Amino acid sequence: MSNLAIAPSILAADFSRLGDLVREVEKGGANRIHVDVMDGHFVPNLSMGAVVVHGLRPVTSLPLEVHLMVEHPSLFLEGFVKAGADSFIFHIEVQANPLPLIRSIRAMGKRVGLAINPATPPESLTPYLTEIDLALCMTVWPGFGGQAFLPNSPERIQKLAGLIQQHNPRCELEVDGGVDFKTAPLCVSAGANVLVAGTAIFAAAEGPEAATRRLTELTPK
Repeated sequence: MSNLAIAPSILAADFSRLGDLVREVEKGGANRIHVDVMDGHFVPNLSMGAVVVHGLRPVTSLPLEVHLMVEHPSLFLEGFVKAGADSFIFHIEVQANPLPLIRSIRAMGKRVGLAINPATPPESLTPYLTEIDLALCMTVWPGFGGQAFLPNSPERIQKLAGLIQQHNPRCELEVDGGVDFKTAPLCVSAGANVLVAGTAIFAAAEGPEAATRRLTELTPK
């Protein structure tokens, strides 16, 4: 697996200052920006659309990673590609056969990841690990920021890490949900190498730049 990457989730950011905040986390050592897209159906909330990615694209050179927490991910691809997205993550729970969509995203020249909710066994990703760039293990139930890290998460991360090592060691293992200065080391110890953090970065008393830097220092390379 590659070195650790920090992916600040802008869902927790102040949207009136979004461009400035993204510049701050970039200075702090962020490796990519995580964009949560919710449709009010797959998860009980609505969030941002392609217009946000379009607005951010001139602001940062960091990759823009779009996490599609939606029932019909294929409907969202074109708009986000045009807006400047670099990668897409969609949920295995909404795709009985994810291979066509994985290959469709790859054909657009974009990186692709598959996500699992807390109740979905890590083994469900096994048939697709050779086809994806990233596997995302949700460590809260998706839909709202600021939730507490689920206690069984390290065990699930560890299981997924073992499967990745067996089938596609180049695949990144990302965790998303409740990641902060206490839980981040647990995730890394279990095998994660991409950390999505929202509230821990954008609501930090020391500010996003310092919080991002602290997170990179807290978790060993």
